[in-house]
Amino acid sequence: MSPIYLTTFGEISTASKLKKVIRMSAINKMNERLTGQDNYFENFEVGAVYQHARGKTVTENDAVTICHLVMNSASAHFDDHLMKQMHQKKLAHVGESLVFGGVTISIVIGLSYQDTGEQVIRELSMDNIKLTGPVLHGTTLYSYTEVLSKEDADDDSGVVTFRHYGVDQDKSLVFQGDRTALIRKKQY
Repeated sequence: MSPIYLTTFGEISTASKLKKVIRMSAINKMNERLTGQDNYFENFEVGAVYQHARGKTVTENDAVTICHLVMNSASAHFDDHLMKQMHQKKLAHVGESLVFGGVTISIVIGLSYQDTGEQVIRELSMDNIKLTGPVLHGTTLYSYTEVLSKEDADDDSGVVTFRHYGVDQDKSLVFQGDRTALIRKKQY
């Protein structure tokens, strides 16, 4: 897991900042491992940004199955005909089914877990969730993570707050959210 150091990253609000993260992370691509080795509390540095190694293409099965499992019956998630009609009437941004935001969030966080979750003792919170662009069946998602803060909890662990970013195959930001976790220290 190779961090990308940016002096003023903060919340992604412009395409240029996102492009900078993607460009800088490509420099570290050659040294990436598929599973993080340095993911204990001590290894995280505030301000570091990580590109996670894997991407995931969202299939129709992924999106529709999870919608049904969580009882999300919104037609926008599985009625292409309705979405096409709404799009023609300028009532929807896209003319096909949208992936449920919960699926997008789960995939992006899941992609980050190889580097940020292997030593987690307990998840503490998720805040500031933003779904910033449409995700459709066939979209490929990639995950980036920024370390926002960290503090010692006790001799065995510490609290780390991450900001996760999800981008699609066109490098458009589609998700942003903060996650706080209690993470094991290396010596224990």
